[in-house]
Amino acid sequence: MATVKEQLIANLAAEDKVSQRKITVIGVGAVGMACAISILLKDLTDELALIDVSEEKLKGEMMDLQHGSLFFNTRKIVSGKDYSVSENSKLAIVTAGARQEEGESRLDLVQRNVNIMKSIIPPLVRYSPECKIIVVSNPVDILTYVVWKLSGLPKTRVIGSGCNLDSARFRYLIGEKLGVHPTSCHGWIIGEHGDSSVPLWSGVNVAGVTLRSLNPSLGTDSDKEQWKIIHKQVVDSAYEIIKRKGYTSWAIGLSVVDLAASIFKNLRRVHPVSTMVKGLYGIKEDVFLSVPCILGQNGVSDVVKINLTSEETMLFKKSADTIWNIQKELKF
Repeated sequence: MATVKEQLIANLAAEDKVSQRKITVIGVGAVGMACAISILLKDLTDELALIDVSEEKLKGEMMDLQHGSLFFNTRKIVSGKDYSVSENSKLAIVTAGARQEEGESRLDLVQRNVNIMKSIIPPLVRYSPECKIIVVSNPVDILTYVVWKLSGLPKTRVIGSGCNLDSARFRYLIGEKLGVHPTSCHGWIIGEHGDSSVPLWSGVNVAGVTLRSLNPSLGTDSDKEQWKIIHKQVVDSAYEIIKRKGYTSWAIGLSVVDLAASIFKNLRRVHPVSTMVKGLYGIKEDVFLSVPCILGQNGVSDVVKINLTSEETMLFKKSADTIWNIQKELKF
C-alpha cells in the first residue's frame, strides 16, 4: 500500500540532490548564528550547513532554525561535526575559534586560533574544493593568511571579512555627526581589522563633497572639530561591546552576509576586505590586509587602486609590519 507521501506526490523527475547555492557556516557561536539567520532572511542559499564541535548546541541551533522554515525560502538546513555535511558548498564562512576576551587584543588570539584552523580547513576543502572561503575568526587578517596556506586555494577565493565592518562603523559614526544616513556617507578604513587600521580621511565625502575641502585639517591632531575621535571609536567598538554584552554578533553577521551576497549574486560591488597585498603600496611580504576589492562569483576579481596620501601610505605599511611581525612567528 502506498504511503501518504507517495499518494500525495507524483514523482515525475528525480530530485536534484546537489544544491546549486550551498553555504556552510563553521562555528555556531554568536557570530556564526548571526551569519546563519542573516543568510536565511536574505534568501541567499538553497541549503545551509552548520558545523561545530559541540554536538548538543549544534543540534539545538539547527532545530531552532528548521522550526522557522515557514518564514524563509531555504529548503534544507543540516548540521554535523563531520565535514561531509559541507560537501559541495559554494561558500564557507569560518567563524570558529577562541573568543576574544575583555581587554584582549585580536592579535593575542592568534596561535590558539591557528591550531583550530588546522583541524577545520583541510577537511572543508576536501569536501568542497570549488568553494570560496570568508574568514571571520580573529585576528582575521593573519587567519586569512593561515587559511589560504592551509587550503591550497587561489588567493582570490580566500577572503577575510576585514575592514568591511570597520568601514560600516566609520560611515555610521560620520553620519551621526553630520545628521545624514550612513548610506550617503562615503569613507573607507583599510589595513588591519584592529588597532592599526587606517582611516582614509582624504576620501571621506557626502554627495561627492569631500569633507577635507570644507575642513582641511579633518582627521588630524589640529582639527578643532575632533573628527579623529571617530576613528578611535571605530577601533574601540568591539572592546566596548564585549565589555557590555560579552561578545559582538549582529553587526559582523550582517557585514559578512553583505559580502556573501556580492559573491553569490556576482554583484561586483566594492568592499574593504582582507586580501593578499604583496606588491601594493610597497608591501613585500605575504600579508593579507583590507583594501577595496571587487567581489563577484569567483571571489576577489580586482583590487581598486587608491591614491593614498604619504601619511596614509606610511600608516598602511605600519599596519602590514604589525601583522608580519606576528605572522612570521607562527607555527603551522
